[in-house]
Amino acid sequence: MDRDFAQPLDVEALAREVHLSAGHLSREFKKAYGESPYGYLMTRRIERAMSLLRRGDLSVTEVCFAVGASSLGTFSAKFSELVGMSPSEYRRTRGDDLSGLPSCETRKVARPVRNREAGPPTRP
Repeated sequence: MDRDFAQPLDVEALAREVHLSAGHLSREFKKAYGESPYGYLMTRRIERAMSLLRRGDLSVTEVCFAVGASSLGTFSAKFSELVGMSPSEYRRTRGDDLSGLPSCETRKVARPVRNREAGPPTRP
C-alpha cells in the first residue's frame, strides 16, 4: 500500500495472498497499524497529496487523481478530516511554512493525522 497507494485497494486479494479471510486480515491490520487497511491507504494518499500540493505545480483536481482518489468530493472531505483544512487552503498556506526544511523533516512535520489526534500545528 505504501508503494502502490494510487492503485485501488482490494482487501480480498491481499487476504488471499496471506491465506487469511478479509475480515481477519482487516482486524489484524488494525491491531498492528491502528487503522483499517482502507484508512491506512487513505492516509498514505493524503500524505502524498500534501507533498504534491506543496510543490504547487498541480491543481487540486490533478492531485486528487494522481494519488488514486476517484472522487474529488471524497478526496477533499478525507483531506479536510485528516489535515484540518481543505486541499485548496493547504496549497495556499502550507507551502511557505515548510520551505527550507530537509525532506526528512518535512515528512515528519507534515504527516497527516486524524483531527482528534492533532494538536496545533508546530514547526521544529
